[in-house]
Amino acid sequence: MSKRDYYEILGVERGVSAKDLKKAYRRVAMKHHPDRNPDDAASEEKFKEANEAYEVLSDEQKRAAYDQYGHAGVDQQGGFGGGGGAGNFSDIFGDIFGEAFGGGRGHSRGPQPGSDLRYTLQIDLEQAVKGTTAKIKIPTLVSCKPCGGSGAKKGSSPVQCTTCGGVGQVRMQQGFFAVQQTCPTCHGKGKMISDPCTSCHGQGRVEETKTLSVKVPAGVDTGDRIRLAGEGEASPDGGSAGDLYVQMSVRQHPIFERDGKHLYCEVPISFVDAALGGELEVPTLDGRVKLKIPAEAQTGKTFRIRGKGVAPVRGGGAGDLMCKVVVETPVSLTKRQKELLSEFQDTMDGTDAKHSPRKSSWFDGVKSFFEDMK
Repeated sequence: MSKRDYYEILGVERGVSAKDLKKAYRRVAMKHHPDRNPDDAASEEKFKEANEAYEVLSDEQKRAAYDQYGHAGVDQQGGFGGGGGAGNFSDIFGDIFGEAFGGGRGHSRGPQPGSDLRYTLQIDLEQAVKGTTAKIKIPTLVSCKPCGGSGAKKGSSPVQCTTCGGVGQVRMQQGFFAVQQTCPTCHGKGKMISDPCTSCHGQGRVEETKTLSVKVPAGVDTGDRIRLAGEGEASPDGGSAGDLYVQMSVRQHPIFERDGKHLYCEVPISFVDAALGGELEVPTLDGRVKLKIPAEAQTGKTFRIRGKGVAPVRGGGAGDLMCKVVVETPVSLTKRQKELLSEFQDTMDGTDAKHSPRKSSWFDGVKSFFEDMK
């Protein structure tokens, strides 16, 4: 049975560039790979053909011989699987299928960094606005001091893994191609500990609770994070330590609510102050200010006190303090107080439109609503 043309197998023209040739091979190999087409003999055969075609055409000398003499020009050199072609096949295979099929061959996995840690720090609103320094305790894994983090007993050292020869990976033959996997003995480290440290039992790390000082800048809010580089867990194999991320959580305040750089609060006033007007003191985070209430103030009326909010942590001017008036109905009235209120109410009869415009318009709306329903 005659062989198919290599260019036809890969679906390219004879003058194709090396870059486009590689792309074409990847496309065909991905389509017919046995893992994607289990128990499909036809796809397996096309996959083999694509490998053979690329092995020849990706080599300049073999390609020149093939272009001049056809299959006869390369069959004499050993064809697919010959001594010079295995490197090309392995490289492109790694590009397609990643480390498991050859990417990273011959190299042990580098030292792995330690894991990052996260800590939620609860602070008061005053601390968030003005900034503070907090002491926190973090349970973590630190490098073992007796062995210096190596895991080996003092006076000894880790030795090269005998299973993988120190490369951290083992090569397994599966059918017509080879698969590289993490070494099951050393777990990719390339080294073994024959005489483990008695303090960390060969782990290189021990549990410890660290006390750290965290400087919280002024203006932080719930959800903001502070990164402490190198304060995470120690590396398990001599790499860099992870980081610690401290996340802010601002406690609820009894008076103020925060929204961005602005503060909000409710200010209860008597109905007398609401009707006649008055002046009262309003607290701020750095003292108090006087707030003038105009006559005939209604519940919900909001007054802005500029610059008494929060200066954002990322810069910019301070926000404002928004004070919303809430007219409070008096309770626990004496008999005389009730009499006075009744007398006052008698003076209001028939004058709702003048003295209570919202009440009057609301009842007019209700009346209209019921009439429309008839």
